[in-house]
Amino acid sequence: MADESAGFFKVVVNHEEQHSIWPAHRATPAGWHEAGVSGSREECLEHIRTAWPDITPLSVRTARNA
Repeated sequence: MADESAGFFKVVVNHEEQHSIWPAHRATPAGWHEAGVSGSREECLEHIRTAWPDITPLSVRTARNA
């Protein structure tokens, strides 16, 4: 298996607004959608750090605010 740490990635988001990186050459996994950001592993992780400051799942945040 090739080392993907130096590869090209995309940021994906699920229905709970949780973010992850995924190899850009692979199909987006079921239950996730592309966030429109791609690049190196470091670039994608930096985007996630700024775009997803509260890692609490959406359902928990919603219940907390109800």
